[in-house]
Amino acid sequence: MIKIKKHRRNPYTTSDEVYALGQHICMSAHKARRIIDQIRGRSYEETLMILELMPYRACYPILKLVYSAAANARHNRGFNEASLIISQVAVNEGTTLKRLNPRARGRSYLIKRPTCHITIALKDLEFEPLDRYMLRPKPKNTGWLGWLKKG
Repeated sequence: MIKIKKHRRNPYTTSDEVYALGQHICMSAHKARRIIDQIRGRSYEETLMILELMPYRACYPILKLVYSAAANARHNRGFNEASLIISQVAVNEGTTLKRLNPRARGRSYLIKRPTCHITIALKDLEFEPLDRYMLRPKPKNTGWLGWLKKG
């Protein structure tokens, strides 16, 4: 089962990016990175086509995350899906699930099931921040006694 976390604000992304975070996905980070390297920097529609046609098991959770990030962009920011690109993608190792498998003569064998955390950030190419038009002029530097001079 895949847990998808949606945050409204990420301190690591800029204001024109929207992201989705999938945690504790049951696959190794190495196998997920093999897929992630193929979609980094591509457009949203092209990413969907690539993920639907690749024959790997890791494509399905990544496809769900891309859909979730696009839904966040459309709902939270009002971005157009046609102008979205995959700007940042990160795969980190998660916790390892450890299970015991019974073996002969009363022994046990340790089974390690790796998990990973995947973060996908989408960027809108047509987005223009309003901060550019609301810039104030900087105050003049009058030195260390500038606050005494009022005239």
